[in-house]
Amino acid sequence: MNIGLDMMGGDYAPLEAVKGVSQFLSEQNNPANLTLVGDQHKIKDLVHQLKLPADHINIIHAEQVIDMHESPTKALKEKQRSSISIGFHLLASGKTDAFISAGNTGAMLVGALFSIKAIEGVLRPTISSIIPKENGKTGLILDVGLNADCKAEQLNQFAVMGSVYVQQILGIENPRVALLNVGEEEGKGNILAQATYPLLKENKHINFIGNIEGRDVLLDIADVIVCEGFTGNVILKLAESLYGISERQNLEHAYFERFNFENYGGTPVLGVAKPVIIGHGISHAKAFKNMIILAQKMIDKDVMSKMKKELES
Repeated sequence: MNIGLDMMGGDYAPLEAVKGVSQFLSEQNNPANLTLVGDQHKIKDLVHQLKLPADHINIIHAEQVIDMHESPTKALKEKQRSSISIGFHLLASGKTDAFISAGNTGAMLVGALFSIKAIEGVLRPTISSIIPKENGKTGLILDVGLNADCKAEQLNQFAVMGSVYVQQILGIENPRVALLNVGEEEGKGNILAQATYPLLKENKHINFIGNIEGRDVLLDIADVIVCEGFTGNVILKLAESLYGISERQNLEHAYFERFNFENYGGTPVLGVAKPVIIGHGISHAKAFKNMIILAQKMIDKDVMSKMKKELES
């Protein structure tokens, strides 16, 4: 197993990325091999300073960096020696089994779609986010921003992909799937919700429990919540603000701490052939460590193949 990591992506690169690698290697009994892509001189200096073991690390030099505000498609085309471009080349050629970056989100999404392609039959890949529930459990919401506008058939696929992910990564055997709506009754909602409901109801590959409302998102009612990316992104940013408020107000409570994105690392792109994980631009060491752990788990569980099998059937 070999996981590729963009060492130059994020506001605190490469220092926090190397710290995250250090934490990962020190905490894992049988860690994956890591391919660190970025400025070789900077990475080697930090690896030496932090005394990282060399037996699980391979450094690939990248002389360019795609900045956060660059046009994704243009940057990938013009900066083929960038850490993100090289990272996707390694993934597409089979030299790595997963790729992680806290860099330019658009470049990561474009790279995932055009370098390793979508799983056959997938209408649109999606991104998800972990939902911390009031009772201590966790769930999943998708889409959270990749697809602002969706069709009912796409939400139906999101439900399948979300169910497989929750089964394999969160360990929930028969996840409850719900459609986010403005009312619980069948027939409620806008045109998209009304068109999606019967598809989810007839889908034999999921455990559909019906509609849920916004007030239910943080309760233990559903394990997979499906919505289009516009609504999902609003909920994600609202959840992030709760953690920010709790920190500014010194509200020390275990539940608010669970809204800290670094606990989960990053979000995987679901529906593409290999694991691609996108981190927040302000990621610190803890987030990088958890992204690597997630990538390792997705490879171990062969999540993408199981997702493909479920969608084909």
